[in-house]
Amino acid sequence: MTQRHTRFKAFTGELAEDKALGSITADIERFVREAKVSPKSIGVEYLEGARKIVMTLGYRDDQPAQDVRVSCVKLGKMDLVNDLAGLEQAMTRAAEAQGDVICHELYITEDGQFFMVFLATVGPPT
Repeated sequence: MTQRHTRFKAFTGELAEDKALGSITADIERFVREAKVSPKSIGVEYLEGARKIVMTLGYRDDQPAQDVRVSCVKLGKMDLVNDLAGLEQAMTRAAEAQGDVICHELYITEDGQFFMVFLATVGPPT
């Protein structure tokens, strides 16, 4: 199955108290399940001024449907200037616990916390 896609669905919501993704993850998972689509990518943008998250889901509707799990892992504060290797290691550790990752995104909160968002498959395609 090809990763290329041209269909998108947008979602918005507020972050949870701990700045992780809130109910938006369930909204995305429900859309995928009910629309019976094959997810291919996610986009994430944190709007500091509005304290909102905007997520986009890229998908195909001409391939077998695939249930997914959207998860968010707090990586903590990172020194991007001097420690890219540390960021890479934290991302790798977080990904290893996710199963079959389709794609990932990062967002950074106004207090400098890094969060990794994963889109991973759940079970076989239907």
